[in-house]
Amino acid sequence: MKIVHTADWHIGKKLHKHDLSQDFDLFIDWLAHFIETEKVDLLLISGDVFDLANPSSEARRQYYRALIRLQKLNCKIIATGGNHDSPAMLDAPQEIMRALDLTVIGGLTQNLDDVIVPVRNSTGEIELVIAAIPYLRDADLRSGEQASNHEDRVEAIRTGIERIFAEAAAICQQKYPGIPAIAMGHLYTAGIESSESERDIQIGNLAAFRASQFGNYFKYLALGHIHKPQRVSAEKPVFYSGSPFPLSFSERTDEKRILLLDTRSGYEPKSIAIPSFRRLLKLSGNLSELELKLNSLEHHASLKSLIEVDLVEEQYDAHKVYALDQLVDQFQTDGFEIVKQRVQFKNQIDGSSQLYHEEQQLEDLKPKDVFAELIATHNYAEDDQHEIMAAFDEILEDVQSGNTGV
Repeated sequence: MKIVHTADWHIGKKLHKHDLSQDFDLFIDWLAHFIETEKVDLLLISGDVFDLANPSSEARRQYYRALIRLQKLNCKIIATGGNHDSPAMLDAPQEIMRALDLTVIGGLTQNLDDVIVPVRNSTGEIELVIAAIPYLRDADLRSGEQASNHEDRVEAIRTGIERIFAEAAAICQQKYPGIPAIAMGHLYTAGIESSESERDIQIGNLAAFRASQFGNYFKYLALGHIHKPQRVSAEKPVFYSGSPFPLSFSERTDEKRILLLDTRSGYEPKSIAIPSFRRLLKLSGNLSELELKLNSLEHHASLKSLIEVDLVEEQYDAHKVYALDQLVDQFQTDGFEIVKQRVQFKNQIDGSSQLYHEEQQLEDLKPKDVFAELIATHNYAEDDQHEIMAAFDEILEDVQSGNTGV
């Protein structure tokens, strides 16, 4: 049986207000072709199907279109909810999903048997069992005892997660003896590398679950929540597939992948690279360096490349801030869009107290003296300094006379 492990689709995601719906559609096009070509039997989606608990109508349409398209390829689909998903929303069309042979488990049910899904082969025999465990919320993990402090609560969460996976393993073993089992999960596991776009879960990730607590029964652990694809150090194969396309600029250098298992040869997955549909670029430097970099861009992606611009200068200079704004406003290179800009001045004065020695009493200084001292720390031309001081004099006069213009 061939199995694809993917997760963290985050349908409806926007990056700096830029819609990533095209990225998702291109991924589904590629995935459908891969499933058809490789004759994949089972697709696992380990949580965070949507980016928001209440997704837009367009995001929902994308979701249903994708499921129907993939289901037509004679590939069974099992999806679980993540911390971004609303269990109620995912579970609502359960009867329709079941009629289409699609299994979607938004949240943990009272009866854990409901998350145990047998998978049949072409001859109708049960060949594999999936423990489709969704993101586990506090209510799923609470025991009768109340934690007296933070450390006890963290340990209770770890123990609760371990208990759920152990009970799922016991059900698989009891109901389907001798049948290999795979578990799905959406959680933060100790020792992995995260990015900026994962939302903290289970008390700010402090309750990081140790891989050894998954037990030894499951042949493979198909995890979601961490967007960078990686293996977790464990006796059994425990993997995060990662997100199928970058969801933040911190993921711009990640190689996005799906994981392909062929149970005929074991449960070590093969990593399959997903094509890069869009480049995320982070450009930094002084004004002249940024201008050169922006003028030297070459487009090599299907979709428009998104850019973060970071101006780094030694001394504060209002002219350079204005020049950066002009550079960004006038940037119109086809295939590129600047979505964020930042300014950093290495020697920026944080407050007027830094202009004087400690023994100098600031209340004894006149406003114009302080402003003149501040201006002297900047690289303004002499004519510009005169104009700035003249403007300051006008403002100061208005303030002192009570004429604020309001």
